[in-house]
Amino acid sequence: MSTDDLLKPHRDAIDSIDQTILSLLNERAAHARAIGELKGSGVVYRPEREAQVLRRIQELNGGLGGLLSNEAVARLFREIMSECLAVERPLTITYLGPEGTFTQQAANKHFGHAAHTQPCATIDEAFRLVEARQADYVVAPVENSTEGAVGRTLDLLVASPLKACGEVVLRIHHHLLRKVANQEGITKVYAHAQALSQCHEWLNKNLPSHVARVAVASNARAAQLAAEDETAVAIASQAAAERFELCKLASNIEDEPNNTTRFLVLGHQTTGASGIDKTSLIVSAPNKVGTVHELLHALSENGVSMSKLESRPSKVGLWEYVFFIDVEGHVEDEHVKNALADLQERAAFLKIVGAYPKAVL
Repeated sequence: MSTDDLLKPHRDAIDSIDQTILSLLNERAAHARAIGELKGSGVVYRPEREAQVLRRIQELNGGLGGLLSNEAVARLFREIMSECLAVERPLTITYLGPEGTFTQQAANKHFGHAAHTQPCATIDEAFRLVEARQADYVVAPVENSTEGAVGRTLDLLVASPLKACGEVVLRIHHHLLRKVANQEGITKVYAHAQALSQCHEWLNKNLPSHVARVAVASNARAAQLAAEDETAVAIASQAAAERFELCKLASNIEDEPNNTTRFLVLGHQTTGASGIDKTSLIVSAPNKVGTVHELLHALSENGVSMSKLESRPSKVGLWEYVFFIDVEGHVEDEHVKNALADLQERAAFLKIVGAYPKAVL
């Protein structure tokens, strides 16, 4: 029996399965459209519902003992949900551009490729478009596992009316990119300031000391500049390499092998509880002894677990600070609600940035 004869029953089975999958996908899309018609002009994107669906799918996959990983099935179903949501109404997502940034990757990971991603020159512009309702959501970086907080995003969160409704965690791989496929005659390396810091030791070991390190607005912008200058290299993503047709001189050049960035998704809606949630707060303490301890005690005495504490200058008074706090749980949870009530009494300023599902990896 020939190889083709042995393959035929498997190929026939795959063709039959594909037909069934296609039929079921269209049936799912029909239900999504019906839901959209029932909602009318209401909010179409429900982060808590999507998080519950993805967790359920991963639990089912584990129970089936399938060949696909939980991460793989989550990625597949994210795209299915993205296409079905587009049947209701396509979403527009702003991010720090140009195309090919890690923030665009985070937006695609969270919303799927059916959503329209709109690059902006600055994080400020990305916020403003959503605040003016010219776009639906903004995806913005808030912290990196190597370099810490993204200050500009934190500063914008203080005054912005937008609410956090989701988070994305993205593993960051940096590549050294160039228009030509060699390292001869390199005079400068372009990258975002954080990327230069994240690859500091690799650059010290692998590029001559005379090569200038030039910080730019984003790594995608760095790739764009390298595409215009044969003497330059860029630190950027695989997506940027493809977007600007650059050669990859070295891969995964980040100093920290688990380099990860966390992003917030922000829009105008509040998000219901999904069962596994976070709440982000901004707090300032009265200027007297022991007030920070009092603020944190409001959380601990109510059994609320804190996962992040970050301080930033308030930019209102000299040596005055605001604190960015993430806690486990949703504002609708009784113990979180009680903690926030106590915190309100003790804080000079309290803002709930948002409650949202924890990232589904």
